[in-house]
Amino acid sequence: MAEITASLVKELREKTGAGMMDCKKALAETGADIEAAVDWLRKKGLAAAAKKAGRVAAEGLVAVAAKGTAGALVEINAETDFVARNDQFQGFVKTVAELALANGDNLDTLKAVKVPSGKTLEEELTTLISTIGENMNFRRAKTLSVNQGVVASYMHSATAPGLGKIGVLVALESAGDAAKLTELGKQIAMHVAAANPQFLSVDSVDGAALERERAVLTEQAAASGKPAAVIEKMVEGRIRKYYEEVVLLEQVFVIDGETKISKVVENAAKTIGAPVTLTGFVRFALGEGIEKEQKDFAAEVAAQLGH
Repeated sequence: MAEITASLVKELREKTGAGMMDCKKALAETGADIEAAVDWLRKKGLAAAAKKAGRVAAEGLVAVAAKGTAGALVEINAETDFVARNDQFQGFVKTVAELALANGDNLDTLKAVKVPSGKTLEEELTTLISTIGENMNFRRAKTLSVNQGVVASYMHSATAPGLGKIGVLVALESAGDAAKLTELGKQIAMHVAAANPQFLSVDSVDGAALERERAVLTEQAAASGKPAAVIEKMVEGRIRKYYEEVVLLEQVFVIDGETKISKVVENAAKTIGAPVTLTGFVRFALGEGIEKEQKDFAAEVAAQLGH
């Protein structure tokens, strides 16, 4: 019998989109004959995923899992919103979030985690693709933790508990009352969902993004024809405004419309009974940054009619 090498398994996976263990089994069953193994997988319904892999998956679900001092967010994409209401898909995404909470947010590590069926998460997804009939993929995962305090969560537009379209985690470091910390964290998470900050603090603003913004603002101010010293002050004022738009701690709390988030956290320490530090946040909005396929149905019909 021919040797089943890692390169053979890789080649078969690339041809079919099937899971690694399924590819090994197919090669074992067919004497390491690649084409026969492809047919074997097709007959088992395990190669169906390959045909769907080229289709844009920008729908799906974001899932959150949080417990005490740690939390995880994941995004699993599918092609249509219909799949997001599928019980099997919802159960799978929820499982991925729970496993990310336990195993970390490295996608390669997550995909290799075994589930109760004995399959890896990646193999389980391949089976789900074959069953439901849509392209799906692991898009991203992120975990947050604190040494002492809470990681609070919030799900906007929830379709089921812990599942929805915008998920947020907020990490609060404190020795204070956990229940009050969790309530504060949830309120800030709701703010993050609505305001979409890009950075935690002024110090964490990306240098390249700041310089790009400064260059644009300088050019705009220069068009006024004012003296250089005045232009410099105009630019600094606009940079402060930029911070208020993109930096979480500098934003005005959407719930009261007047207090900066940094002050909200500072004030909360009095009722929580200990100093509170907002150490991080994560916000996942379903499909953000994915270029969705725009279909021109009129052109498709014309092409089919030969026009």
